[in-house]
Amino acid sequence: MTVYHFVGIKGSGMSALAQILHDMKVEVQGSDVEKYFFTQKNLEESGITILPFNADNIKEGLTVIAGNAFSDNHEEIERAKELGLPVIRYHKFLGEFMKKFTSVAVTGAHGKTSTTGLLAHVISGDKPTSFLIGDGTGKGTEDSQYFVFEACEYRRHFLSYHPDYAIMTNIDFDHPDYFADVEDVFSAFQEMALQVNKGIIACGDDEHLQSIQTKVPVVFYGFGEENDFQARNITVDENGTTFDVFVRNTFYASFTISTYGKHNVLNALGVIALCHYENIDTAVVQERLRTHKGVKRRFTEKVKGSQVIIDDYAHHPTEINATIDSARQKYPNREIVFVFQPHTFTRTQAFLTDFADSLRKADKVYLCDIFGSARENHGKLSIANLQEKIEGADTITAEDTSALLHHKDAVVIFMGAGDVQKYQEAYEQLVDEKTGVTE
Repeated sequence: MTVYHFVGIKGSGMSALAQILHDMKVEVQGSDVEKYFFTQKNLEESGITILPFNADNIKEGLTVIAGNAFSDNHEEIERAKELGLPVIRYHKFLGEFMKKFTSVAVTGAHGKTSTTGLLAHVISGDKPTSFLIGDGTGKGTEDSQYFVFEACEYRRHFLSYHPDYAIMTNIDFDHPDYFADVEDVFSAFQEMALQVNKGIIACGDDEHLQSIQTKVPVVFYGFGEENDFQARNITVDENGTTFDVFVRNTFYASFTISTYGKHNVLNALGVIALCHYENIDTAVVQERLRTHKGVKRRFTEKVKGSQVIIDDYAHHPTEINATIDSARQKYPNREIVFVFQPHTFTRTQAFLTDFADSLRKADKVYLCDIFGSARENHGKLSIANLQEKIEGADTITAEDTSALLHHKDAVVIFMGAGDVQKYQEAYEQLVDEKTGVTE
């Protein structure tokens, strides 16, 4: 029996896929850099071997699954080719794997990880389901009927997939290191839409998705009355957000989610529409929506002293707007403090003014140095270029986070897709030292 070796196993998709195969009783191992990533926790708990990168890891009998971040001249990939071993790119492997199930791809510029996690939780309450979530979570069930997975548009990787269904949350300009503009992004989604086999669930409030051409039925969801699935009568309390769903202007049912913000209502609507289309029991959908606890690094909360500390993956102006919408709804009477680490120089340059406009919605902003990609030309851009556009913004380092102590009773949100967690960890350690807490 072959052993699957993952080159770059700590990647969010790669680690999730490794867990799925492991759950299905397939022998799995992998390699990566020795730096700690939050995605490796689940791998370690599953007993999956993680090796440092080394050509000597590659031996006869392996099938190599290569992460998209690594070029063909990576030492392990080169050794695999020398030995004549199968080398399969992550997205190509996934494209073949999903053919065994009723597959649901969740894609969009924003919200796909949260929606994938929510959909997986809901469907698995009614039918055996395997899933792959972009926060590094994967679960394989041997008798699965459904496979729910996150499909990323970056470098058009999702064009390796031909799913039965697709939930499309939105189309927006992101990844400026690859896409030229929003029209280029739209063209990728248009091509993806033509590869869907049974049906598309699309956010009808998104102007770009309204223009998608398909060969399969499209069900639209959103707040507008023209949508097939519409959310009305939205209320917020300490338990979360409750709303009524109307299907083609006829009342269907009421639902409660534990999260806050309009974007989370939209995510839930997409899930509800897909489940309705697949005849998933309504009572199960209601119960599972209410009990979902969220995914990693999406508004993940903890209390430290008098403050609420939130870890969030937001790294695009649209996502920052969504995060502060959630925070204002859940904590309307608290000061909102942002600690933001921009992710990549190309994205920061492309959205400099938009980032400033979004960040200004906080009561106080602290900025971290830009987390750059090794493949980028940094140029002369620095965090100072963003700071000068935000009145009252200060910079912060992982070595000195003490300024955050001055914001008593505040909600402190650490945001970014790089290593902003090191700032959060440093601050939490500082709070513990000040309050005498020991782990």
